[in-house]
Amino acid sequence: MHTRQEKLEAFGRILDILDELRVKCPWDRKQTNESLRPQTIEECYELSDAILKADGHEISKELGDVLLHVLFYAKIGEEKQEYDIVDVINFLSDKLIYRHPHVFSSSQVGSAEEVVKQWEMLKTKEKDGNKRVLSGVPDTLPPLLKAYRMQDKARGVGFDWEKKEQVWDKVKEEMGEYQAELDAMEQAETGEEAAMAKSRAEEELGDFLFATVNAARLYGLNPDTALERTCAKFKRRFTYLEEHTIRQGRDLKDMTLAQMDEIWDEAKAKGL
Repeated sequence: MHTRQEKLEAFGRILDILDELRVKCPWDRKQTNESLRPQTIEECYELSDAILKADGHEISKELGDVLLHVLFYAKIGEEKQEYDIVDVINFLSDKLIYRHPHVFSSSQVGSAEEVVKQWEMLKTKEKDGNKRVLSGVPDTLPPLLKAYRMQDKARGVGFDWEKKEQVWDKVKEEMGEYQAELDAMEQAETGEEAAMAKSRAEEELGDFLFATVNAARLYGLNPDTALERTCAKFKRRFTYLEEHTIRQGRDLKDMTLAQMDEIWDEAKAKGL
């Protein structure tokens, strides 16, 4: 691994490169916070993919892309005389020191869980910080991640089940209410009744998913990671089914479900 001096030199090098690109490259010169935003989101998802694949080389590359965006935003802030990379780093350093009094002062904690509770409580006391526990969860976060983060933050201040096993009653309750509204949709006699039942069913589906996310969290599972891996697995198996069918000169639309299931099971047997 590299020395501290090599790390500092590498950081200085990328700052110099970005400064030059901002002046000499037409594309880099025209970028704004607004134009970079969707690309930043894309880069974060690409980093997420690399992490899920446990590919160290790709993780390193994607981290570089994310770092470029951090530096780019700081460069734009510097040009506007609003902030620069030093402000960004110092703000982060000050925050980390403030939120870790058990490391940088005399405060004592006994476990990682106590660190989380302390972190959330300190956030609500910070000047210009998040005055409400859930205010730090971005509105634009994907719903599955948002549910997980909201529940996790509520846990940080003690709002959680006393025993994780208690969550299953809630999951079963929400599943029953969801099923009842689906049945009501099927039994509706008028379009208006069906529409009302559908609206209620959607609400109950949300409650059921929220409770399921809660159960995953309590058992130390990340629902977003779990669903992402299931999606990747489904894609592998369905692609195998599709390619197998094409090689045979057949069309999926002309096959029965039993025929497709046979090839699907073959994909499973191959470990796809």
